[in-house]
Amino acid sequence: MAGAINQPVTSILYEKNMKTIILAGGVGGAKLVDGMAQIVPAQDLTVIVNTGDDFEHLGLKICPDIDTVIYTLADVANPDTGWGREHESWRTISEVEKLGGAAWFRLGDVDLATHLVRSQLLAEGQSLTEATQHLCHHLDITINVLPMSDQPAPTYIASEDDLLPFQNWFVERRWEPVVEEVRLPENVKTTPQIAAALEKADLVLIAPSNPFVSIDPILNVYPIRPMIADLPKLVLAVSPIIGGEAVKGPAAKMMRELGTEASAAAVADHYGDLLDVFVYDTQDPGPLNISQLNEFQTDTLMRDKKDRGRLAREILDYSLELLQS
Repeated sequence: MAGAINQPVTSILYEKNMKTIILAGGVGGAKLVDGMAQIVPAQDLTVIVNTGDDFEHLGLKICPDIDTVIYTLADVANPDTGWGREHESWRTISEVEKLGGAAWFRLGDVDLATHLVRSQLLAEGQSLTEATQHLCHHLDITINVLPMSDQPAPTYIASEDDLLPFQNWFVERRWEPVVEEVRLPENVKTTPQIAAALEKADLVLIAPSNPFVSIDPILNVYPIRPMIADLPKLVLAVSPIIGGEAVKGPAAKMMRELGTEASAAAVADHYGDLLDVFVYDTQDPGPLNISQLNEFQTDTLMRDKKDRGRLAREILDYSLELLQS
């Protein structure tokens, strides 16, 4: 980076009351959210979470990306998988399987409590936003975690022989069917809470999540993308591709099947002129030399909690330099 910030980034954020928004889904998104939560004051941090993965299972409302984010923030996520709960057991789903129920989506006994409470709240008439805030409150999460919409907005995967709901493709079919198209719903609107947060944002950060099935569903919800594009703010994205492969999940496979090179440069190109800054790993070739795009190369692999905070701090330092220049 050119120059250095002598004052600690946390104190600058406090002084300027800078509002930061993160668009996130999946494990990579949850990790960077956790890193930002270590630095950004809770009242100034909002997370907009993908709900395109949400579905009904065994009569319950399942929100995988929301749960991955809140479990990670509450420090109760399974450290081996990055999703689900730590110290989990599987007695209930084993009995479901014995009774001939759908057991392809493995709900752990502790994890099940989240889905039961959420489903009850929704049945009582609360919105998904309200139910998410209830869960965050009881998990002692103080940052603002918001689902991208209170409306159902399911993502579908079109393969050569089928049109699959996302979780059936991702979990039941183990993301094996070749992806021909990702289909997103029309006429989905965001919430007043998200619109208000975007109007006040100083930084918008797109987490290292799958561009097609974690971030595009968020940007597809009206008017999130035009608000990000039109309002005066700094927009950054972190590449989920390192050295031509995804750290976790099917992003690289999807890119190749959709006719795109699996590379950091292709991710930057996918987001296009929405971005002011693109953050990518030192393992990837650079510079990208994309017109009017600031580039920041660093170690983007988040191996542990310390790494998450380190990457978040580096991104914020770089962002503050740009804003102060």
